[in-house]
Amino acid sequence: MKAIAVSKYGDIDNLVAIDIADPGEPSGHDILVEIKACSVNPVDTKVRAGTYDDYPDYYDNTPALPQIIGFDGAGTVKAVGDQVKDFKAGDEVYYAGSPIRHGSNAEYQLVDSRAVAHKPKSLSMVQAAAMPLTWITAYEALVERMEIKKGEKTGILIVNGSGGVGSVASQIARTVLELPVVVTTTSRAETTDFSKSMGATHTVNHREDIPDQIAKLKLDVPLKYVFITHTPTSKYIVDAAKICAPFGKVCSIVQDKEIPMYGTEFLAKSLTFVWELLGTKPYYGVDVESHGAMLKDLAAWLDEGKVKCHLSQTMPLTVQGLRDAHGKVEESGVMGKIGLAVDADGSDVQKAFT
Repeated sequence: MKAIAVSKYGDIDNLVAIDIADPGEPSGHDILVEIKACSVNPVDTKVRAGTYDDYPDYYDNTPALPQIIGFDGAGTVKAVGDQVKDFKAGDEVYYAGSPIRHGSNAEYQLVDSRAVAHKPKSLSMVQAAAMPLTWITAYEALVERMEIKKGEKTGILIVNGSGGVGSVASQIARTVLELPVVVTTTSRAETTDFSKSMGATHTVNHREDIPDQIAKLKLDVPLKYVFITHTPTSKYIVDAAKICAPFGKVCSIVQDKEIPMYGTEFLAKSLTFVWELLGTKPYYGVDVESHGAMLKDLAAWLDEGKVKCHLSQTMPLTVQGLRDAHGKVEESGVMGKIGLAVDADGSDVQKAFT
């Protein structure tokens, strides 16, 4: 099969077209998916660069080079394993794959069906492929890690409200959990408008004094939660301690070598700090079914119009398209998500993965 893989860890130019044996027939819980679309997340660029350090032994457990990366995927089921109950050949599906198996930058991919859901009917393949990793990350952070209850009379601050994770976290907080106040950080007029369209009730500028801006909002509910989705975590920890109400919770998805809590109000307020990593469940084989359940709920909410897709750009699923997408993500400042499709407008389907 055709694929785009990392020939060696490092620069974007190390993403190359390869011919490789197809994954073979699925067994157990696996399904074989013919890829129609994928998307690019910051984690993809870190894996490609050889700098991904969320797991201390990550590169000891990945497939040997050339490694096919790509966490998000959408496509058509070609075959199913003997323990698969919910899917059959011909089904259209979407998912976030395992961090230590070959990914979605290829014609075919083996995926654990328990972490898969049927594609939302109202979305195209590339729109669907933009959603899984960011949605699962944000949902786990807000619902499982911070344990926010639906209808709480409190607020949340989401750092980087226009980013991939931030823009779905805003929707989860406002639409799914029905929090009365969702404050996000933005710095440009276009990111502010985008974040508000994704559920933010208020925005503050992360380039200025955040606690001072929060105070000036004169919110009528306490801010009990802070969700950090932009590096470095250490930059926002002191502000989080000032902003959070007593017994509040702070969650981050970005690794940092030092978290400077000493000398802040973290202990005085009995605040909780917790990490969120989508890959924990598939990496350690724990509760992988929950990812499929989250995506099943998401598909229903998307089809009902309760939740919006945050795809902002679509590129052809070619070597050059993937390189360009990696470059844009590494430059930072991308609103929502960048997707890649085999049938992107103006592209030749026959040139996909080349």
